[in-house]
Amino acid sequence: MFVLRLTQTLLKDMKATPSEIDEMSPLLSWHANIYALNNRKHIIFINDLSRLCVIIDGVRSSQLTKLKEKFSSTLLTYLINEGIKRSQIDLYLRDGSEITIAKTNSRSVLGTMKEITIHTTDTRLEFKDPIARMKWLNRLIYKPIEYQQPIKVFKEAIQNRYS
Repeated sequence: MFVLRLTQTLLKDMKATPSEIDEMSPLLSWHANIYALNNRKHIIFINDLSRLCVIIDGVRSSQLTKLKEKFSSTLLTYLINEGIKRSQIDLYLRDGSEITIAKTNSRSVLGTMKEITIHTTDTRLEFKDPIARMKWLNRLIYKPIEYQQPIKVFKEAIQNRYS
């Protein structure tokens, strides 16, 4: 089960009621927030374990079901583009086939999210598509993951869990 930990702003925008979740595997837990880029609403998801980010757009207020579907499909497309084995991606998405909404619970992940959002909104950077933007963001180095790249940490975690 994936746990999407929405910020207060996103919970209010989606008109969602959070569930109380006990401890969850950080690999299956994602923090999410909303921000504006080029006058469009985007939602950024950050994986708790690896700090991998996934960005989606095209979801309006109160479309929680669409948010869940778009997150899963964008994650699948992105992971395929990163060269992760399809069998491992399928097992990961199967584990996350059920999605629960909860409140944020990690200031460290929220801090990384804020940092990534700053890089994302830099208007000097041009990307040919959203996947290229995510690839660039997931190759930045962050202190909470011992100065490694999020994509590297995520790939290792997926391989260790689903090999």
